[in-house]
Amino acid sequence: MKARILVIEDNEKNLYMQTFLLEKSGYEVFQARDGLEGLELASRIKPALIVLDIQLPVLDGHEVAHRLKKNPETRDIPIVAVTSYAMAKDRERILANGCEGYMEKPINPATFVAEIERHLPTSAPPNGDQS
Repeated sequence: MKARILVIEDNEKNLYMQTFLLEKSGYEVFQARDGLEGLELASRIKPALIVLDIQLPVLDGHEVAHRLKKNPETRDIPIVAVTSYAMAKDRERILANGCEGYMEKPINPATFVAEIERHLPTSAPPNGDQS
């Protein structure tokens, strides 16, 4: 099993597709359907990477990224935003909030995993433990 990846996405079809593609490539995928659940799960499982939607219920992706980067336990986890926000100012804001990567929806299933893997730490242990 490859590294743990946390997908924070409220749209069931998007969540299913991203999870399917990552699991098919051997990753252990955890799911959260809102921003608060995503924060709690990230702290608990310490994933190697987080795939983050921006338009989320409870806490939006901007706030989730900001809080993850402020928390010493999660600040080093790379975050890739996957969003329908496609304007240049949106991309700049997303990256300024701490996301290392940015992908527009709809995702391309043929390139999604390769794009995600560009942001995985090369030293990421298979189970996601940072110790």
